[in-house]
Amino acid sequence: MSNKHFSVTYADWEQNKTVLRAVRESVFIIEQNVPKDLEWDDRDKGSLHVVATDVNGKTIGTGRLTDTGQIGRMAVLNEWRNCGVGSALLEKLIELADQHKIHPLYLNAQKKAIPFYQRHGFECTGDEFIEAGIPHQRMEQQH
Repeated sequence: MSNKHFSVTYADWEQNKTVLRAVRESVFIIEQNVPKDLEWDDRDKGSLHVVATDVNGKTIGTGRLTDTGQIGRMAVLNEWRNCGVGSALLEKLIELADQHKIHPLYLNAQKKAIPFYQRHGFECTGDEFIEAGIPHQRMEQQH
């Protein structure tokens, strides 16, 4: 997916981990105070990743899909929020899931992001929980 301001493509973790980590560090570790040891796990290597870049090639967002169908690590730099980047990232992850026949899809949404994911066909399941000090809700894709 692309528009005149940014594009979203598949990203190989080994080739792109420096820029993917930079966005996640900016959003999760610096902005949201998520401890580094909670942000960096062993699932990045085996996951499918997407990256959003601006017209100058600067990385502005990222997300990943695990082999179990979990969408996560969705991060968009602050100045690019509410510009369609998150939606484009999520749509690309769903497309990758379809291509790789990874279903069902689920995620742990920060409570403030629930309406965003609901607009993309995900529904809340289970109880609210705290992860990295932030209220979250499990959500599953509905067809």
